[in-house]
Amino acid sequence: MASPLSVEDYNYPIFHRRYFDKLMNWDIAPPVGSDAPDFPLWQLDGTETSLSTLWKDQKFLIVEFGSFT
Repeated sequence: MASPLSVEDYNYPIFHRRYFDKLMNWDIAPPVGSDAPDFPLWQLDGTETSLSTLWKDQKFLIVEFGSFT
């Protein structure tokens, strides 16, 4: 089992692949251009929804992943 990540592993000095590459699971990521897998999402009020629910209700949907810290 992999060791847990520490704050130092996550907080890197600049956004460059050499710092976050070890945190990524590139080998299990969906190929570029393929449909995203369904997963749960939580709204700001704490209610749960899913990607498939949002996708069904919208003609266009942008999902942005990243850190806002």
